[in-house]
Amino acid sequence: MLMRKPTRPVKSGSTVTRRHLATVSGDPVAVPDPERLVHLQFRRFAGCPVCHLHLRSVVRRHAEIEAAGIREVVVFHSPAEELRQYTADLPFAVVADPGKRLYAEFGVESAPRALLSPRAWSPVVRAVLRGGWEVLRGRERLPATSQPGGRLGLPADFLIGPEGRVLAAKYGEHVYDQWPVDELLHLASSHRPALGHPPARQPQS
Repeated sequence: MLMRKPTRPVKSGSTVTRRHLATVSGDPVAVPDPERLVHLQFRRFAGCPVCHLHLRSVVRRHAEIEAAGIREVVVFHSPAEELRQYTADLPFAVVADPGKRLYAEFGVESAPRALLSPRAWSPVVRAVLRGGWEVLRGRERLPATSQPGGRLGLPADFLIGPEGRVLAAKYGEHVYDQWPVDELLHLASSHRPALGHPPARQPQS
């Protein structure tokens, strides 16, 4: 029996329609941003321990990310009121999409391989152990037992230029398959002309 090939409509060279997304803080965020690159990343549900394992690495290096001319915009498929309990201290834009409208537009899927892939098991264990310890210390709370949007979401990353052109895209094959910060910074560096910066002059012979 043939397996259905995933629909991945957004790729490098695609154009993203300009829009303003409502963040959980109440402030709108422009995508694309007319002055910066946008790293639009799709996560799963509020309190997802694997999502927070990754986002902690983004928080630690957020100053570097901003210095590279990148604006972080992170999408979850939980309601805004639920997300606020988990994301109030994050230094970047968080967007609630409980109807999964953006997920559908960008072709971000859910699949059993999100958790069943052996490559996901190590980060899942690390995330659960760390998250459990933080819950015991009263620093974090457990996610809701009911997740209407599901628990099998796959991550996705998109680097979008100021004019709306997608400069790079990644659809994760398991729950922890996303761009690490170093790769994001490398991609941004390779697309600096998208910000209107002229290429470095070559020395004359």
